[in-house]
Amino acid sequence: MSEQSRPTLIEFPCDFPIKIMGARVDDFAQTVARIVQAHDPAFDVASMQMRPSRNGNYLALTCTVRALSQAQLDALYRELSAHPMVKVVL
Repeated sequence: MSEQSRPTLIEFPCDFPIKIMGARVDDFAQTVARIVQAHDPAFDVASMQMRPSRNGNYLALTCTVRALSQAQLDALYRELSAHPMVKVVL
């Protein structure tokens, strides 16, 4: 089955939250924001939610993107997951 015809439960377009976790280091949030904006140019960086871990070693970011297609989301997940600063993408 091709990626285009793969069934999905998501109705596009929609607002879609993505959680990204990584070590709490300089430029982590800015790096994630640049990647997200590359896939959703209308993404408002000010809307990004940040939550440090209990001990402050990790940072969880929630970015709500305007998803136009499954292909767009898949490409975003792939790029985020491949970045060395990112530990988990949900």
